[in-house]
Amino acid sequence: MNLRTACPLTAHEALERAALLAPDVEAVVTAEERITYGELATEVARIRAALTAAGIGHGDRIGLCLGNGPRWVALFIALSSVGAVTVPVNTRYTADEVRHTLAHARVSTLFVADRVLRVDFCAMLRELGVGEDSTATCRGLPDLERVVVCGQEVPEWATAWPRFLAGATGDAPATGAPDDILLVQYTSGTTSRPKGVLLTQRGMCADAFFSGARLGLRPGDRFHSARPFFHVAGSTLSVLASIQHATTLVTMPKFEPAEALRLLESERCTHFSGNDTIALMLLNHPDRAHRTLHLRGAWVAASPTVIRRVIDELGATECVAGYGLSEASPNVAQSCWWEGDQVRASGAMLPEPGVEVRIRAADDTRDCGPGEPGSILVRGWNVMRGYLDAPEATAAAIDPAGWLATGDVGTLDATGRLHFVGRTKDIIRVGGENVAPADVENTLHRHPRVRQAVVVGVPDERLVEVVFAFVVLTEPGTTEDELIAWARTRMAGFKVPRHLRIVEGFEEIGMTASSKVRKNRLAAHARGLLAQRDDEVPA
Repeated sequence: MNLRTACPLTAHEALERAALLAPDVEAVVTAEERITYGELATEVARIRAALTAAGIGHGDRIGLCLGNGPRWVALFIALSSVGAVTVPVNTRYTADEVRHTLAHARVSTLFVADRVLRVDFCAMLRELGVGEDSTATCRGLPDLERVVVCGQEVPEWATAWPRFLAGATGDAPATGAPDDILLVQYTSGTTSRPKGVLLTQRGMCADAFFSGARLGLRPGDRFHSARPFFHVAGSTLSVLASIQHATTLVTMPKFEPAEALRLLESERCTHFSGNDTIALMLLNHPDRAHRTLHLRGAWVAASPTVIRRVIDELGATECVAGYGLSEASPNVAQSCWWEGDQVRASGAMLPEPGVEVRIRAADDTRDCGPGEPGSILVRGWNVMRGYLDAPEATAAAIDPAGWLATGDVGTLDATGRLHFVGRTKDIIRVGGENVAPADVENTLHRHPRVRQAVVVGVPDERLVEVVFAFVVLTEPGTTEDELIAWARTRMAGFKVPRHLRIVEGFEEIGMTASSKVRKNRLAAHARGLLAQRDDEVPA
């Protein structure tokens, strides 16, 4: 298919169209800020001129460490318009995780908030060594040349945001192209360090357009999404999807159900985006009974039961389901607002136009028949360019014919609709954040008294899953609570084990002949321990 005839294939062209069609429609709304599409286009042009004057251009990797809001969106679009590559930084990362992202991506300029929620990012950068010689460079981040701070507390080694903007000397043309890399998205895998996924303007912009169309977005609609912009579900399926359809994006720095319900009501939102955790928190919050919602639709990655509740209880009668992964920009398949609710509530999804999906049998000798579960393979314009500086990992993920191995299990029915079954990787999904067990294990292994740590996921009513760690000590003297407290200072909060059990070993639980712990048995054992604990709690 000819994508060019379907939609703009660069972020700045999508914004130019939205500003032309609906200049007075609000583009981004938070509790504190509002900006229309006309104002956003003007701001992007101003930032583009400053970027050009600063020598930032095609292929430069630029870090964004900001909370959700108009400035993140304006910088993202402006960077894309000069062909620069955005490297979004997870604002929940610890200093070591931030250092890895900036160093691995070889970020040359970092735009950072002085604070996001309660995190002092200037102090974090000082901890990494930035500013030791009164400049932005430091031994651990040799490529970092400039830090621009958006906020009131600006260190002497950084550039204040107003000063950066004042460097513009005139207008600058937009030069970004569809095949440019738009984003380096860091995503947790089964290794201890995230990999940088290279996504193009074409892939993200087209993915955003088709997702928004199937969700039913149109000019003037109001789309609530608290999905972090540093995730591809935020940058593609929230920011770019809204721009492609001149829809108002209502966002917040952190999802909190009471505030989300307030915004849904006061901003008269017609749609919202979320995973199963977000949907359940909205559905089960006591404030919901006192809020008048105006929802027409929703995009959720959730089970059929949750989708049905969203339709019936939140009034989002056009609710759709989606499946994707960062390596696919991210949407692979989605149901459509115009389909019957029985189809949508079942989780059946159509592949995006021009995207091919195959289900491969476990023995890798044939494709599965209708309804037969197997590995999901994807090919098309949405597939990543590869992993940054990781040719072996790229070759393992994408075969010579262009098929991306997702590592997930699904089925295709007789009508060609995809049904997601589950993830074959050991990823633990904590409130929408993907946690690699190896990452948590790697940190726990740094404790001087930890001999071996094995991590699994267990169900949680609020977060869907949480981390359960089993630890073998080298010697006694450390308690489970002490280990959890130690871990809390060394990893992002969503990675910290919610449950931890010190054990003598794993032989009785189950090990393979090659001395590997059987994680499926360990997870079942963990669930049994939690059930036993709950039974022992007095009524």
